[in-house]
Amino acid sequence: MIYSQDSYLPFEAEVIEFIQDADDIFTLRLQFVDAQLRQQYQFYPGQFNMIYLYGVGEVAISIVNDRGFQQDIFEHTIQVVGRVTKGMAKLKQGDRIGIRGPFGSCWPIEAAKDKHVVIITGGLGNAPLVAATEAILKNYQNYRSIYIIQGVRHASGLIYQEKYTRWHNSPHAKVIITATQGQPFGPWQWYNGFVTSAIDDLDIDYQETIVMSVGPEIMMKNVAQSFIQKGTPVEQIFISLERSMKCAIGHCGHCQLGKEFVCKDGPVYAYSMVQQLLEIQGA
Repeated sequence: MIYSQDSYLPFEAEVIEFIQDADDIFTLRLQFVDAQLRQQYQFYPGQFNMIYLYGVGEVAISIVNDRGFQQDIFEHTIQVVGRVTKGMAKLKQGDRIGIRGPFGSCWPIEAAKDKHVVIITGGLGNAPLVAATEAILKNYQNYRSIYIIQGVRHASGLIYQEKYTRWHNSPHAKVIITATQGQPFGPWQWYNGFVTSAIDDLDIDYQETIVMSVGPEIMMKNVAQSFIQKGTPVEQIFISLERSMKCAIGHCGHCQLGKEFVCKDGPVYAYSMVQQLLEIQGA
């Protein structure tokens, strides 16, 4: 982690590459301008940065990369959903932005050792789990099995196809894609429906399984309930929550969920910690 005397002070980073993943989704490959910061910067899978577009605003975005592309480059995949991300969609190679972070909790990679691991995501949800997926696959011998399940609304909306192909080609992981619309393609196994449609067919001991899930909250709740019904202990199911994170250090209160400040207590939670909070209407 990078430390600063001022938690609100961003560090300047340069856009090394701009990748258009879909019409409204893009990935920024970034590098700190300061060479010393490039070497100091560390993060845990599941953490996020605050990305500052000068003169426009700041947004919280998960750190995607696994450091496999280049050691001192980090990545963010961003969907255009508002004023700040719309402005970021116009960035180009050589432009500079501000970075604060990393912040937040991380995925239970160590706790998952000697267990089956199911990484199950929806929509753009795989972005916060790419680094965890890569870390687990690099140490596959520590895990009983590895399933990667991604759900999309339409088959044509699947991003990260290079990553899924590489993971599919690994003898240590099983990749499953589910879609509610469109024609299947690619080498991986497809299911017609939601991500939960693949859960019944997993060749795992559900009681000895760690689940890591990101996506719309209704999807994550359905995933959690499906695994609980299969016998997976609720404390072995982990999700990543999204709230309006403005400060990232628990001061502003925008991200508060009950007693939780998602920016510093999350975004990764054991489902047992937030299950009741997510049942509250409008929470």
